[in-house]
Amino acid sequence: MLALFNFQSLLTVIILLICTCTYLRSLFPSLLDRNKTGVMGTFWKFARIGERKSPYVSVFCLGLAMASLFM
Repeated sequence: MLALFNFQSLLTVIILLICTCTYLRSLFPSLLDRNKTGVMGTFWKFARIGERKSPYVSVFCLGLAMASLFM
């Protein structure tokens, strides 16, 4: 089943994108900062969400991990 049709898989993909973009921005800040518009701008926005809402993102990651393990 595709991740677009399964809600839990879609949330997992979005959370992984947020975490990956935030990590890449911490390593290579100029890589995402130069692409703030267009299609590549979505990765910059994911990184910004990960930086500003990191406690909520981490709690959501833990919740998805628990749901994956026990459901």
